Amino acid sequence: MTDWQNRFRPFCELAQQAAIAPPDKLSGLSLDERSPENIERLLPLLEWVTNTYFHTQTDGWEHIPDGQVMLIGSHNGGLAAPDTLAMTYEWFHQFGTERLIYALMDSRMWQIIMPAVARMGVHMGAIRAEPRMAIAALKRGASLAIYPGGAKDVFRPYALRHRIFLNGNQGFVKLALAHEVPIVPMISHGAHETLIVLAEIYDNIKAIAPGQIPWLFGIDPSVFPIYLGWPWGLAIGPLPNIPFPRPIHTRICPPIWFERYGEAAARDRAYVDQCYRLVERTMQQHLDQLVVECEGGRVTG
Repeated sequence: MTDWQNRFRPFCELAQQAAIAPPDKLSGLSLDERSPENIERLLPLLEWVTNTYFHTQTDGWEHIPDGQVMLIGSHNGGLAAPDTLAMTYEWFHQFGTERLIYALMDSRMWQIIMPAVARMGVHMGAIRAEPRMAIAALKRGASLAIYPGGAKDVFRPYALRHRIFLNGNQGFVKLALAHEVPIVPMISHGAHETLIVLAEIYDNIKAIAPGQIPWLFGIDPSVFPIYLGWPWGLAIGPLPNIPFPRPIHTRICPPIWFERYGEAAARDRAYVDQCYRLVERTMQQHLDQLVVECEGGRVTG
């Protein structure tokens, strides 16, 4: 058996198991299905994808403090999200499989978009992006990885590839304040070149017939991109894609601590907004610097 087959075989086996799992299993609604053993089985493939396919360069892991952290990222590259894959591999490479972390994933991934992949992600620590799941993970003492911008972030147009977009979602700030967890930003450069998003026309489509669009399976996707990518060529809609093999640089930034924490702080709307703007602004500053380092010259987009 070749080295490639040894790397890919566990993925195929787990994907097959996930595809036939009962509805109440691998649903992202339990913290107990995360499997260090299966993470170890998948790491050789993730290592090849990260270091060979994408030639990923990663730095800043010394910024991760001991204890719980909340990794907040802005991701790129469509549903494949290659910078997220790189961050996943690097976390386990740096800290092993026993340092507990869960990643919030859009619930629609289980419903229609990529259910087998979502279920397999449960082995790696994926849970549904619902407040009750995030709170349960934090109460267990786990860290969290969150991409607040969601689908609108991952499919933002290529012209906006150098813009941090958290989509106004402030729930992660409230969680960090209530549970006194530091926020550690994650940024990347290059992943947006693995899928060239020409435009995002969701608002245009909704304007045609407000409230009457017959979305597939009745699930509103919240995005409707036009993009260039494998295997479709020119594609319309949030379809799965095979990312182009472009070099990626990922970076972990210094942790952000707020001035005050606790339930009262988490309920203070003005303070939550202030903290959110701080995170957004800080991430943009770090991304601007990374773009200059990777491309040189003036930051655009």
